[in-house]
Amino acid sequence: MRAFPEICIAYGESDEISFVLRKQSTLYGRRAYKIISSITSTFTASYIANWPSFLPTTPLSLDSLPTFDGRAVCYPTEAILRDYLSWRQVDTHINNLYNTAFWALVQQGEKSTSEAHSLLKNTSSAEKNELLFSQFGINYNNVPDQYRKGSVIVRIKQQEADGGGQNSKSRLRIKVLHVDIIQDEFWNLHPEILCVD
Repeated sequence: MRAFPEICIAYGESDEISFVLRKQSTLYGRRAYKIISSITSTFTASYIANWPSFLPTTPLSLDSLPTFDGRAVCYPTEAILRDYLSWRQVDTHINNLYNTAFWALVQQGEKSTSEAHSLLKNTSSAEKNELLFSQFGINYNNVPDQYRKGSVIVRIKQQEADGGGQNSKSRLRIKVLHVDIIQDEFWNLHPEILCVD
């Protein structure tokens, strides 16, 4: 997002991240292939450059360097864009609930991976929650928000005082949040995300 100021919000979970450009963006003349290749290559380079900061004891192997693909989709309205981002967050919850139950069965319940898959096949969210709580004492609501809600990266207006403390001016700052973006509250608190150029 530092490299591309046109990105107003991004949503990520697992190995997928969606970057949203402002509707008014003229980045690369709005040529989709140029936008995709530039953002994807910048993201990949940043990922590799920052790897040692997050996994210092796990060196990257030249035999299996991380790579990412990309695609561009044009959503015609803010409502449809919000529906897409909401769907991504719902998908994050579904996947994380499954994975939390799966790994509890494998690591704590000493089930094989195929047994865990079989036990979870066709179970509802309520059944997975009950399994986690009754068998492993895990209240899914206490799983950190980062895993249940994903990561929302936004530019938020912040007031900053000048050196003398007399005046303040508004600046956009990049923030990583783990919050609900499905309900209206987030969007009502931060209307500048989609509306400010």
